[in-house]
Amino acid sequence: MRASDADRDRIAAVLGEALATGRLTSVEHADRLEIAYTAKTVGELVPITRDLPEVSASNVPAAVEQQLISSKFSKIVRKGRWVASRHTKLSARFGALIIDLSDAVLPGREITVETDARFSKVIVRVPDNAHVIDEGSSIFGKRNVTGGSQADGPLIRVTGKSTFSKVIVSRGMDDWNLR
Repeated sequence: MRASDADRDRIAAVLGEALATGRLTSVEHADRLEIAYTAKTVGELVPITRDLPEVSASNVPAAVEQQLISSKFSKIVRKGRWVASRHTKLSARFGALIIDLSDAVLPGREITVETDARFSKVIVRVPDNAHVIDEGSSIFGKRNVTGGSQADGPLIRVTGKSTFSKVIVSRGMDDWNLR
């Protein structure tokens, strides 16, 4: 039987609780979460939590839903393997945020990246198979969201605003530097 988003979210809740209680390391959590959100059938989901206790709906962790990454007068780089949230807000003031989602574990088929930049630079690298929708705005700045449409990957919705700032969302490494 094909797995639904609700099935995957239930497994993610069990994994989140296991991470919070020390039953899983952060690496194990990220590995299993990635498997859960790429699973096509319910049968693929069963082994992921076989060694973990069930979690009731009231114990579903809310931490995966929202995340804030903020930079003030500094540069912050987030890359490699990390767990993104369904709604990630990127806030930059007189600084730079460089966020690489290409190796991140995405918690679902659709995530929102909200940019709030003033006198700053925000750069987001998305997975090669992502479908990107830009719903943001810019005043006295530059907003460059490239990548087009891919049917098989996650939907990444880019929202928010930038003032006297540059917001770049791309697939390739040529557009920016992660150092």
